[in-house]
Amino acid sequence: MQLPATIFPAVINFDVTGLLEAGIIVIAGLIVWLVARYLISKVVARAQKGSSLVRISGMRWAQPVMRNLDHKRRAQRADTFGALLRSFITVAIWTIVIIMVLDAIGINIAPLLASVGIVGIALGFGARELIRDALAGFFITMEDQYGIGDVIEVGTTTGTVQSVGIRITRLVDDRGVIWYIRNGEFAMVGNRSQGKYKPAAGDDAGEGAAAGATENKEVKGND
Repeated sequence: MQLPATIFPAVINFDVTGLLEAGIIVIAGLIVWLVARYLISKVVARAQKGSSLVRISGMRWAQPVMRNLDHKRRAQRADTFGALLRSFITVAIWTIVIIMVLDAIGINIAPLLASVGIVGIALGFGARELIRDALAGFFITMEDQYGIGDVIEVGTTTGTVQSVGIRITRLVDDRGVIWYIRNGEFAMVGNRSQGKYKPAAGDDAGEGAAAGATENKEVKGND
């Protein structure tokens, strides 16, 4: 039976040296991945506590991002930043490891890379809205456009922000209805908590949301 050897000659004929090299690459990749996740977790923990993250050499660029905020908002921003870094590091490290392992055992990776490129393009078209929502959520959080406890206007909906995720923002209106809005759908948002908003006469929704926001801030202050 020569067919398997014809189709997968590199897999069948790889030597012990290549196998050992592949094992070393996997172990090294695992160590680098674990160390990177540990360092990211330490940075996120310091940012959540509002400690001296920006005093670390090379981290002063983060000062505008991690400026003084209430605990929930600061923790939310740090979590968003950490999640993005962890995802990027994971994909980058293991992509490199897989390519190096295939090369070590003698598999020609050029056709594989071409196939991956085609599949990646197809997935990119299918996931473009998901990517758009994730990028929008990242910039909403990093730029502090709004955060937990803020009263915002999105289209015809006015409510108090309960959470801001990478993909979804959740807010509650004056009737207690929970709204889940994709971050990529925000063409324009009004933030009543950042300005000197004064409810107009008869603006029950605005008064209710503002009262809810005030109550939330009082509870956080008592905590």
